[in-house]
Amino acid sequence: MDVGLKRELEEKVRSGERLTREDGIALYESDDLAWLGGLAHEVRTRKNGDVVHFNVNRHLNMTNVCTASCAYCSFQRKPGEKDAYTMRIEEAVKLAKAMEGENLTELHIVNGLHPNLPWRYYPRSLRELKAALPHVSLKAFTATEIHHFETISGMSASEILDELIDAGLESLTGGGAEIFDWEVRQHIVDHRTHWEDWSRIHRLAHEKGLKTPCTMLYGHIEEPRHRVDHVLRLRELQDETGGFQVFIPLRYQHDFVDVQDGKVRNRLQARTQMATGAEALKTFAVSRLLFDNVPHVKVFWVMHGVQTAQLALQHGADDMDGSVVEYKITHDADNFGTPNKLTREDLLDLIRDAGFRPVERNTRYEIIREYEGPDPERRESPQPMRV
Repeated sequence: MDVGLKRELEEKVRSGERLTREDGIALYESDDLAWLGGLAHEVRTRKNGDVVHFNVNRHLNMTNVCTASCAYCSFQRKPGEKDAYTMRIEEAVKLAKAMEGENLTELHIVNGLHPNLPWRYYPRSLRELKAALPHVSLKAFTATEIHHFETISGMSASEILDELIDAGLESLTGGGAEIFDWEVRQHIVDHRTHWEDWSRIHRLAHEKGLKTPCTMLYGHIEEPRHRVDHVLRLRELQDETGGFQVFIPLRYQHDFVDVQDGKVRNRLQARTQMATGAEALKTFAVSRLLFDNVPHVKVFWVMHGVQTAQLALQHGADDMDGSVVEYKITHDADNFGTPNKLTREDLLDLIRDAGFRPVERNTRYEIIREYEGPDPERRESPQPMRV
């Protein structure tokens, strides 16, 4: 990138002028990661100061049986497969209760698109989970699942959301987004929920007062222009509703061999490689710069590893996803080496070690507790790490 374009982009960012599609593509073409990280760090600092948010959550997947066979997915199983499972609601509640320790504040629930479970299973499960864990927020279901519920119930998404909210739903999850551009999406997604329905369902959720996350799965067969397009679609929807709290770039995982049965289910495996650490940091930085109307950018450490997650905090991210104990959607498949669990103390240490001040939040980004920042005698105040 020539000096003149760099200066022009810097001036745009520092004056608060919105970046264009062309600007986003130009940023991805830059090989100066230190400059990109520095610019994104300025924006995250302007929005969130020296804070890194985190929460104490657990993931609950009540069934891995799914009608879809998305090309990248190793979580799904078909009915009758050896390790296919579906929990009775009583089982799910028992498992959730066992996760209750450490002042848990959020339960994150995502399932396969089960062909036979009745619609009533889902609101009933929320109701019973909420009764068992009244102080825990229920962040449940992707837009893809809500679309599936429309099919199996004959109800509209609006009616479905009303019933789920009445049962205790506090937020949808951000999944099912992957990459919206059809040029890529047709090769990776095997279900009916594309941009039109995904955005319709989140728009409805926002109208009903829910705040939701949004995501992007990157580092597979897409190109940087597809990432830019993805973020700009979300940015336009955010202009309309203001309902997205956080953007979460998710690094596509190579599955190697499934530890359960030795199969390779990821059909992209042979022609893809995982994004490098540098590409991950570039994606965080460009996303932070483009997505000017979303308050937070989260790094999901399970998909990035803890060291890259720490570096992402220096490249635009201000949230490190919580102390997950069991994340089947990745850990059923990968040999990536990330731990299954980080405790609250682990997260505090990682955030401080990256040079930031930890703040514990709930699902709605309300502050639960603020902690001391890094020891000022140990390291300088936060600044972008030079790569």
